[in-house]
Amino acid sequence: MTDATAIDRTRDLSQPLERLGPDESMKDRSNYLRGTITDGLLDQITGAVPSADDVKLMKFHGIYQQDDRDLRDERRRQKLEPAFQFMIRVRLPGGVCTPAQWLKLDELARSYGGETLRITTRQTFQFHWVLKDSLRPIIQALHETLLDTIAACGDDSRGVMCTVDPQSSRFHAEVATLAKRVSDHVIPKTRAYHEIWYGNERVATSEPEEPFYGRTYLPRKFKIGFALPPSNDIDVYAQDLGFIAIAGKEGLAGFNVAIGGGMGRTDQAPETYPRLASLIGFVPADRVIACADAVMSVQRDYGDRKDRQRARFKYTIDDKGLDWVKAEIEQRMGVPFKSARPFELTSNGDSYGWNITPDGRHHRTLIIENGRLNLKLLDALRDIARVHRGTFRLTANQNLIVAGVQAEDRAAIDAILAEHFPEIDNFSILRRNAIACVALPTCGLAMAESERYLPSLLDKIETILAENGLSDEPITIRMSGCPNGCSRPYIAEIGLTGRAPGKYNLYLGGGFHGERLNRMVRENVGEATILEVLAELLARYARERQPGEHFGDFTIRAGIVCEVIEGRFFND
Repeated sequence: MTDATAIDRTRDLSQPLERLGPDESMKDRSNYLRGTITDGLLDQITGAVPSADDVKLMKFHGIYQQDDRDLRDERRRQKLEPAFQFMIRVRLPGGVCTPAQWLKLDELARSYGGETLRITTRQTFQFHWVLKDSLRPIIQALHETLLDTIAACGDDSRGVMCTVDPQSSRFHAEVATLAKRVSDHVIPKTRAYHEIWYGNERVATSEPEEPFYGRTYLPRKFKIGFALPPSNDIDVYAQDLGFIAIAGKEGLAGFNVAIGGGMGRTDQAPETYPRLASLIGFVPADRVIACADAVMSVQRDYGDRKDRQRARFKYTIDDKGLDWVKAEIEQRMGVPFKSARPFELTSNGDSYGWNITPDGRHHRTLIIENGRLNLKLLDALRDIARVHRGTFRLTANQNLIVAGVQAEDRAAIDAILAEHFPEIDNFSILRRNAIACVALPTCGLAMAESERYLPSLLDKIETILAENGLSDEPITIRMSGCPNGCSRPYIAEIGLTGRAPGKYNLYLGGGFHGERLNRMVRENVGEATILEVLAELLARYARERQPGEHFGDFTIRAGIVCEVIEGRFFND
């Protein structure tokens, strides 16, 4: 690694961490994420990990403790503990997976994950319904195929995203490789993961166990993504740190850098809000890792460690000022940013069906509704993985690309799909631009349904579109079961976030390419009101739209909602 790609990652101790919040104190005394997790896994009295601190620490290991909320009330009446189970999230940089890895994931999902697997909005897999005794077998089996769950959750750098557009085959390979390098670089260095899950012995060393993160890691999660214009399929402006690839005469010249994106907010807390990332300049390709270190270290040293509601990087930027943060990054990086270079983003969707790249490879994009791989889809994809000689790529829209297919293998893959899932392409334009988070019954934060409810709501919205001649009009719609925004609802043309069972906030006016926040038009309303509002506005859109005008743009031009210029004004 050259001087241009690395800086001193040692924690800046000039910023004292005084009066830590409870979670910061917990991390500080965790012995670098070890806690008492090993003891908790051995406790056979409960299906849970008994220590509340360990439940939080396990997120750094890619594991969430949950319970089946469909059964919660009944088990309470029977005086039983909740039906505890776990979600395991895989670290999968750029969403790239080999057939051998796919077959292992399939095997584990069938054995331990309720015969289901989920593609997330950040290009990775989640196992659900995992029991405590199955945690180690899954993680050790993943290790056999060079997969892990390190830093898939927790107050660290989460899985690094990367555009999967197969139309940019050679260019994509360069950026995907760099995304993998960054992912491997920014994960925690503690050996706690290897000791707890692989059974490795602790090794004594005089070197710092966490030279970059220190004892308290980051104030909150940190998300990095690489976009390849003209595709914005990863929603680069929703990332804490976004790298936008710029082509040169002979390949990859470097990246425009955007900082401070984030979707999470809290209802009834106007000091919290979603924010789109701000473009601050350009770095050459060999400065990307140094840039990532510098940006993350600013958040590490200046992020709010007392109030977790305002601990994301976006608040650090707005509190300190963008110019101040940019200057601090440049000082730590050792060089100033160059001026941002021109680029254009024209889509944040996926290219469905078969596509052929200049290298002669074929790529088949499959629509996976809300990312849920049920047993029928698992059967189909297992058969494909057994004959496929390329890779699988997960998209940030919860879909799947069978990538790098040889021309002579196309017919076999089509035959497998026709046998197991002949309706794989029979999805409307609206459904192709829809995303939902998991929500109930497994997510402990969910206030309302999302994944299980959105398909039936789309049935009714599709009827409205058909009545207005809009069935072929692409409109982005995203639903989240709570205000945290895992499905990135605040940049959708139609956004819905759960408030209570059957109740949602309705947002309109986001940018079709992910370039603009939306604004709330109805608060805490049910399906009848949602459909009433949409029926009226979609009818107006059909009558009054201009040629090529997207629905989100129309709602602003027509004065239905006011444009949100900055995240700070989202709640105005």
